[in-house]
Amino acid sequence: MTKPAKWIIGILLAFFFFVGLFLLTLYAWLFTGPEDESASTYGEKIALVELNEPIFSSENVVRQFKKYRENKSVKAIVFRVESPGGGVSASQEIFEEVKKAREAKPVVVSMGSVAASGGYYVSLGATRIVANPGTVTGSIGVIFQFFHVNELLKKIGIDASTFKSGKFKDAGSPFRKPTEDEKKYFGELIGDVYDQFVGAVATERKMTRAKVLRYADGRIFTGRMALEYGFVDTLGTLEDAISIAGELGSIKGKPKVVRELKVRPFLDRLLGEAATDLANLRDEFLRQPVVQYKFIAPY
Repeated sequence: MTKPAKWIIGILLAFFFFVGLFLLTLYAWLFTGPEDESASTYGEKIALVELNEPIFSSENVVRQFKKYRENKSVKAIVFRVESPGGGVSASQEIFEEVKKAREAKPVVVSMGSVAASGGYYVSLGATRIVANPGTVTGSIGVIFQFFHVNELLKKIGIDASTFKSGKFKDAGSPFRKPTEDEKKYFGELIGDVYDQFVGAVATERKMTRAKVLRYADGRIFTGRMALEYGFVDTLGTLEDAISIAGELGSIKGKPKVVRELKVRPFLDRLLGEAATDLANLRDEFLRQPVVQYKFIAPY
């Protein structure tokens, strides 16, 4: 092989090596999952898990709790809850995972501006609940809503036919009003879910069922009212919750906090907020109707 040919082959190999390295770096930056912020910090740590949205999926929060529950260097978990509630099963799954974590290490909930309905439910499994004096919480109750569009369809000359195997198969249909049997059926359905919510509050807050029922009519409380009624343990900020978690986890000095870095999806980076808004609209459409632990804001 001639010397110029060797040079050309060497240059090509070097070129492909650097191109491959660049592509691997680009792939890692765009598509790899979340990493821990301050994960390189040595010693005993507190993990911060954040819930900053309506609860329609439990996967991300449950995954983080499981990860930090099994991490021996994490001595306590602070669960920052900023949510008006959401789906029943997702709230219950997070609640159960918080309880599992509580058995392994202290879990301290820090309530933000709103931690109501399902947001309060997921907080119940913690070792201690910290709320700001002005936090909106409570709203212990269940709601099930669906639209009726039959009158509108009549005005524009559209009709619908339904063929079903049982009288409740299309219960909640937007194309007609509910029957008396369906009203009774929905009442029983909501009553059972409500009973589960009340039972969880009574058990976790060590209250009598009668006391819980005095407040479990869907009303909201401020953090200060919730403390007075016994629904939270103390008043304080996120920093206060971190300090409490450090004490409960027997961490000496100022606690070191670790949390997951948020990695935005590739399309979201390209399209910005437009992609996020479209995804939210899609998800909201797919979620209806659904039985929810949800605080309906009066504005």
